[in-house]
Formats: sequence, structure tokens, C-alpha cells
Amino acid sequence: MTEPTAETPAPPATDPEATSTATAAGAEASAAPVAPVAPAAPVPASGPLSKPYRWLSIGMFSLIFLAAFEAMAVTTIMPLVAEQLDGESLFALAFAVPLAAGIIGMVIAGNWTDRSGPIPSLLVSAALFVVGLVIAGTAVNMEVFIVGRFVHGLSGAAVIVPLYVIVGRVYPSELRARVFAGFAAAWVIPSIIGPALAGVVAETFSWHWVFLGVIVLVVPAAAMMLPPVLRVRSQVQGDPSVQWSISRVGWSVLVAAAALGVSLAKELGDPWRWVVAIAAIALAAWAARPLLPQGTLRAARGMPATVLLKLIVAGAFFGSEIYLPYLFIERYEFSPSLAGAVLTGAGVSWAVASWLQGRLTRVSNTQAVVIGTILLAISLAIVFVVALFTLAPAIAFTAWTLAGGAMGFMYPRFSVAVLALSPVSAQGFNSAALTISESLGAAIALAITALVSSALGSGMFAADFAVTVAIALVAVLLAGRVRPLGASSGTS
Repeated sequence: MTEPTAETPAPPATDPEATSTATAAGAEASAAPVAPVAPAAPVPASGPLSKPYRWLSIGMFSLIFLAAFEAMAVTTIMPLVAEQLDGESLFALAFAVPLAAGIIGMVIAGNWTDRSGPIPSLLVSAALFVVGLVIAGTAVNMEVFIVGRFVHGLSGAAVIVPLYVIVGRVYPSELRARVFAGFAAAWVIPSIIGPALAGVVAETFSWHWVFLGVIVLVVPAAAMMLPPVLRVRSQVQGDPSVQWSISRVGWSVLVAAAALGVSLAKELGDPWRWVVAIAAIALAAWAARPLLPQGTLRAARGMPATVLLKLIVAGAFFGSEIYLPYLFIERYEFSPSLAGAVLTGAGVSWAVASWLQGRLTRVSNTQAVVIGTILLAISLAIVFVVALFTLAPAIAFTAWTLAGGAMGFMYPRFSVAVLALSPVSAQGFNSAALTISESLGAAIALAITALVSSALGSGMFAADFAVTVAIALVAVLLAGRVRPLGASSGTS
């Protein structure tokens, strides 16, 4: 069996999971004409950094690296930003806005990528990301800061979709898990030095430079990635028969608005805050249906359940992550740099576990997700107990490190499973659906925790973590549905 090189396109995957329920968009796309696959010369696919893929992999890993640094840095300095801009009441909204904006960005990028290939959407998204950093980095009030968060949330999420499609079309199936493991590994250095470095920069100079400084790195990273991406442009051409779907963009705007509506509901008094929040969550679920695989909301086996599981897991983990530095700053009087260091353990364990799962080929996607969800629920339960009884912060650090390992072990398998089920012409839509689920889950979880905090009063961290533990338990209950009907346990 021949394997594709960086000069020839990878054939569509044909593993047992391909018999599961197709997405509505996938069904439409599969009817469209697909360019024939050129025969490939046998080339040993020893790894993502082997000669045929080396510079392309390095370029993609670099973009993930910078996205990770920005994400970790913001989590660390946000309490300081909220205090200096007199925006404590908008703390959770500042996290929810980029997540909601990302839903819109991913839908546009998915449609654009299926139609024109990943290169145009990748370049435009990278440019807009810089614009968003400039706006956030020069903000003088919380409202302008949130506008900046919207712009770089919109574009930062859109960057991920074309990267996923490049993986699906250029790399052979046996390397994809390792490429996604490399994406996770690209979080290692930002996770180790990013939070603490962001705290040091904010304390020594200003939090503004945490955003403006990233621009200095984004531009050369994008320039480094451009040549290898252009060299494989013949492999990643889009399908002009795929039509622009204005309706999907409209649905994504409605989903984003509903997600933000949950966040803003906390500004209302009882009982209206709960009425509006429940209505907004229902609206988000209804509007998200055209953007996700058919059957996602009912956890249909296979791809739909995989997409839903990523939504739930993202809500549990990222809904907890933003409150950890806040907990240590408020209750334990940590400095911002020291509080940011709490996230280091999870970053390292995430990367190590991701590397490990890429080499455990006998562990199926379903098994990896089951193991990961159980470990995540245990970890978050320990963090909840620490917040409830004000236990030693070292216990929370250890638990959070375990949580990062749980995420790293299962997260790459979500992407591998979805790409295996996707026809080539629907990889953009399905990759966007997977990342939309992540943003939607995190945004709703953040909104619910903010709602709980507003109802119980500030500093009620145990209540916030109780919400995320409950979300993690739902993931444990549904994890087994990642395996499609008819697929053997050793292959899915």
C-alpha cells in the first residue's frame, strides 16, 4: 500500500468508523465531484517531522504555539485587566465573547475552506488575529478590550479549521494522531513559561504588552509557514461546486448571540436571570443544529457523539481553568505570576499524555475518551473539594495537572475520529463543527458559572467548580457513544 507524500494528496480514510451516520453537510458534499487522487510513490511516513512534512509541520506547530501563549497569558492577567479597567462585572464576558465570536469565525472558515481550500482563510484569519491583538493591547476601558477579544476570538478560532483540513489532506492516516499530538505538544513551552511570563510582564511593565508583544511573534511565524503551505497548494485545493452558505453564517451569529445572552443574564434580578439563561441555552442548542453533524444533540453514536463529547469536555475543563488563577489570587493572595504558574502542570501533562496516546495505537478512540473523561471528572472533583474547604493549594495544582493529562489523552482522538469519518469535500465543515462544539461548550459553561457566582456572591469558587464537575460527569456517562454502531472495539 502506497503512502502519500507532501507532494501528493492523501486518499480519504476508509476505516470502520466510516460506516457511521454521516452529517447532513457531509451527505451534500459527498455528492459533489471530487478530484481524482494521484498515485503516490511509496515514502516511509516515519513521523510528522520526517522530510516530506518537516517544514509544514513546524509552521503549523508554530501557529498553535502562539495561540497557546495568548490563551495562557490572558487567563493569567485577566484579574488584573478587570481591576485596572474597572470591569470586574465583565470578567466572565471577556472570556465568553471570543469563544462566541469563534463560532462565527469557524463557520465562515469551514465554508471558505471547502470551497477555496485552506490557504485563503488561513492568511486572512492570521491578519485579523493581529488586528484583534492591537485593539485589546491598546484598550483604555473594558468595553474596547472586549471588542479586541471579539476580533482575535473570531480570527483565532478560524485559523484552526484550515490547519485541521491540511492535516486531513496532506498527512497519511497513520500520522494524523501524531500530528494532533504535536499540536498539543506545541502548548508545552507556553504552558510552562506563558502564565508566569505574562504575570511578570504585567507586573514589570503593563498588561498591555502581553498582547502587543505577541504580535512581534505572530508575523514571523506566519511568514515562516507560508512557503511550505504554498508548496502543497495543489493538494489542498477547494471544490468550487461547494456553495457559500449564508444561512449557516446566520445560524452561527444566532448561536453566538444566544451564548452571550447566557452570560448577560446574570445582570438581571431573580427570577428573570434564570428564565433568560434557560431560554438562551435552548436557543443556542436549536440554532447550532445546522452547524453540527445530524444527531449531535441526541448523542447519536459515532461522529455526532464525538462532536458532542468535545463540547461537554471543553465546558468542564475550560469552565474551570479561568477560575483557578482567580481562586489563588483572591483566596491565597498569590501574585499574578505565581497564580499563572498553577496552569503550568496541566500544560506539561497535556502534552505528555497527548504524545503518549499518539503511540498507543492499540488504544481505540473510544477507549481514550472513556479513560480521559473519568480522569477529568476525578480531577475536577478534587479541585472542588479544595475550593470548598480551602485546602492546601498544592492539592489543587496536582489535581489540575491530572486534568491536563486527561485532556491530552483524549483530545487528539476527537479530531482523528472526525477526520476518519469525513469525505474530503466535507472536511472543512466537519472540522469547523468540532471546533464550534469546543467554543460553544466553553462559552456556555463560563456563562453558567458566572450566573451562579452572581447569584451567590463573589468568591464562591466552590459553586463554580461544582458546575464544572457536574458537566464532567455527563461526559463520563456519554463517552462510550463515541464508538459507531457496527465498529469493533479495537478500531474505534
